Amino acid sequence: MIKSILITQLLLVMGLSMAFAQGSVAPKPNVLTGLDVLEQSNFSQLQGKRVGLITNATGVNYKLQTNIDLLHAAEGVDLVALYGPEHGVRGDISAGDYVETYIDEKTGITVFSIYGRNRKPTQEMLEGVDVLIYDIQDVGSRSYTFISSMGLAMEAAAEKGITFMVLDRPNPLGGKIEGNLVEDGYISFVSQFKIPYVYGMTSGELAIFLNEEGMLEGGAKVDLDIVAMEGWNRDMSYPDTGLPWVPTSPHIPHTHTAIYYTATGIIGELQIVSEGVGYTMPFELFGAPWIDGQVMAERMNALGLDGVMFRPVTWRPYYGRNQGEVLHGIQVYVTDFSKVNLMSLQFLFLQEHHVLHPDKNPFSLATEARIRMFDRVAGTSKVRELFSQNMKYADVEAFLNKDVLSFREKSSQYYIY
Repeated sequence: MIKSILITQLLLVMGLSMAFAQGSVAPKPNVLTGLDVLEQSNFSQLQGKRVGLITNATGVNYKLQTNIDLLHAAEGVDLVALYGPEHGVRGDISAGDYVETYIDEKTGITVFSIYGRNRKPTQEMLEGVDVLIYDIQDVGSRSYTFISSMGLAMEAAAEKGITFMVLDRPNPLGGKIEGNLVEDGYISFVSQFKIPYVYGMTSGELAIFLNEEGMLEGGAKVDLDIVAMEGWNRDMSYPDTGLPWVPTSPHIPHTHTAIYYTATGIIGELQIVSEGVGYTMPFELFGAPWIDGQVMAERMNALGLDGVMFRPVTWRPYYGRNQGEVLHGIQVYVTDFSKVNLMSLQFLFLQEHHVLHPDKNPFSLATEARIRMFDRVAGTSKVRELFSQNMKYADVEAFLNKDVLSFREKSSQYYIY
């Protein structure tokens, strides 16, 4: 028996060694991204063009080859400039860190930062560029800043009179729409456009929407070119696509993290209750030193919410604001994505938390700066004001849902899929 196991293990090792020696072959996925489609055409739309590329570590084809390297090597394409949003073009910059202009070591191409002093490419940065390409995997939530970078770059391209091209990618939240529109006075880099918090569009569709609805500065319109995906529809989960997931940022390591980011990230801005950042389950947790996880899990499960369950959990963050502290709370388990209202979960948690710990109201304990950030992410102060009156989700539910149907109707005319 032992001899048989050893022989099996030896054959497995030999097989793996041969596979590595021959080079791994990626199976063709169910969905081809805009980059894959463009590559299949031998980059025909870019022949003879000087290209600028806005990207990050997620800008890969289904074989995990980077768009930077593919475009740099493509015949007839002149990749002349790179533009790095938050985390940089190759994903080697920490969240929130400003980046200055530098040279990409592998290609020797200049990398201009659009997450530093300039969040919008300057006209000088676009000098000598014929086509400005955007190719970044997004997570489907308004506060995730890549779509803000996209919109600002569209404005810059319009001012320069050059083409803006989006290589489309799946929205991991599919066609789900949740949340209120951003109100006047609350436009910021985390709420750059008047769209719901969960907007139910791909980056390509959103680019068309922004362009056609006059949402770019001054109502400007850019010469817009979308390279659409093949095989995607908005009912797909990301795993359904068969595409590899590259972490969109250090705290979105998995496809499912994008779902939990929407469910917990807004109250995480208050920095009173942990949302799991700093531990191995970012955005999957709610916790604090004073919480009884068992009691909280029982209260949350007693709400009888569709598509979600909760369990008690204790953890100790490895870094961040609660580093080394023992935290108790709950882990969120989304069991049916189609039924769960993601945004509601954080407010329902705060509701139950307030019953148990009225002296630990995060809105009372948070600094003014964190309150301002909460309001910016929510796109208004009204979410906080309505909820804070009684600390009940029912008081804010109608406001959060008031724009969903009208936005779906307006945005659907720009759907590609």
